[in-house]
Amino acid sequence: MSVTLPTAQTIAVVGAGGVGGLLAALLARAGRDVRLIARGAALAAVRERGLVIRGPDGDHTVPIARASDDPAALGAADLVIVTVKTWQLAELGPRLAPLVADRGLVIPMQNGVEASEVLAGALGEDRVIGAVCRVISWTEQPGEIRWLGAPLSLSIGALHPGQAARVEAGAAALRTDGIEIVVARDIARARWMKFLFLAPYAAIGAVERVPLGALRRMPLARARLEAAMHEVAALAAARGVSLPPDAVAGMLQRIDGLPEDATTSMHRDIAAGRPSELHELIGAVVRLGRDAGVATPVSAELYAELEPLERRARGG
Repeated sequence: MSVTLPTAQTIAVVGAGGVGGLLAALLARAGRDVRLIARGAALAAVRERGLVIRGPDGDHTVPIARASDDPAALGAADLVIVTVKTWQLAELGPRLAPLVADRGLVIPMQNGVEASEVLAGALGEDRVIGAVCRVISWTEQPGEIRWLGAPLSLSIGALHPGQAARVEAGAAALRTDGIEIVVARDIARARWMKFLFLAPYAAIGAVERVPLGALRRMPLARARLEAAMHEVAALAAARGVSLPPDAVAGMLQRIDGLPEDATTSMHRDIAAGRPSELHELIGAVVRLGRDAGVATPVSAELYAELEPLERRARGG
């Protein structure tokens, strides 16, 4: 028997950074019942004034009625959107159990191709779906988000047959001004397409320490970017994920159309000396390639250049 959730279902957003803060604000501004998990200065800012979004349609301050650093304090939600960094999931996942309703869905917004599996291990396979988020946004200061360019694009898809009806209902609840929702029939392909785009691009940007416009004008950097993308495509094929034959060419074309000042969150974190998603992006290409017997020399070289910075950021 299929279960259809109402579009007025409750939505919990875990994390108030560039993606989570933007999502929570857009959903709350549209009248959705939003609960926000934040901590520290971000939580204090949200409680004091709400979320501030500086975006393509101007500046907006959006109050969030229910915000806490304790998942158990907000009650169970029908949709739980997890936006923290990938490397935080192993510790955070089990703590989210009180936040997920019996028939609720958990939507991982992390980069990489392993977040759903990590959360499913903590919260149950039936509750966790696949998702791919595309947006250029970041935290300028706690509770204040800068958003560039196009609407936030979110593809979601069932990982198990019994999730299909709940995914459709969740998509209906999330669609609103500023958020484009696509229900993907092959979410594995969608996840790997983003991985093919992001892992090499984030690594090259972090190595060169320049925004995208400058990167595009560096022939050697562009050649490394393309070579690393081909390595990810080969890895996807070895793992049984079918990508389009022109996947690399299409992603390079997409990169050529992005704003000149675009940077990735991994690039910004490494430049600022903060822990990043290095191990879950280009590091995962190397690790998964080794497991699958796929050569990834360019990715390995990029990872080797960045790993000492990551180790220093983590106090190693």
